[in-house]
Amino acid sequence: MPRFLAVYTMKPSDLSSFRRLPKAEQDAIDAVGVAQWAAWEERNAAFILDRGGMVGKTTRITKDGVAKAENPFCGYLVVEAENADAAALLFEGHPHITVFPGDGVDIMPFVT
Repeated sequence: MPRFLAVYTMKPSDLSSFRRLPKAEQDAIDAVGVAQWAAWEERNAAFILDRGGMVGKTTRITKDGVAKAENPFCGYLVVEAENADAAALLFEGHPHITVFPGDGVDIMPFVT
């Protein structure tokens, strides 16, 4: 079955807004979101090949050297599905976009 990289995205400004909330409010959102995320992973365990993880700040290397960079990537995992649409549908209603301040999940097929 085809494999897909699912990349969680979040605008840096949305993360900053979340971090400005009172700690109790952040904790309440986290409590709901983490429970829903675990339930999502359990429901979709048969499709998840690599649980991946959340990622931090970006460092980019180019022909000009190493520098700090900014992108919307905040995590990833690897799933398998019949096609890209089926892989995308796994994330419909995902807590990353319904509870947390994430703005999307990008689905990309592995081509090798």
